[in-house]
Amino acid sequence: MQVKSVARNVAVSPKKVRLILEHLPGRRVDEVLARLRFLPSPHARMVAKAVQSAAANAESNYQMDPRLLKVVSAYAGDGLRLKRWRARARGRVSRRV
Repeated sequence: MQVKSVARNVAVSPKKVRLILEHLPGRRVDEVLARLRFLPSPHARMVAKAVQSAAANAESNYQMDPRLLKVVSAYAGDGLRLKRWRARARGRVSRRV
C-alpha cells in the first residue's frame, strides 16, 4: 500500500527542490530523514517535513511499521507565481510574463 503526503503553496522554485528529491526514491524513511538533516539547502527542511508527514500517516491510518517504510517516489510541481506589474503610458499597467 502506498501512502502519500503533499506540501502545497510552498514558495520555492521546483528546480531547487528537484535537486534534493532526486536522491530520495528507493531509500528507507529513517535514512532519508538523516540525509535531509545534513544537507546544506534550507529547502531540505520542507522536504523532511513532508516525508515525516507521510510516515506519520502510514503509522496512524494504516498501522504500518515506520521502520520498514521506503520512499517510492518524490516529485515537485509548479507552485504559486507572483503577479508582477510594469508601468505603462498614461498611468496604466501591464502584466509581466
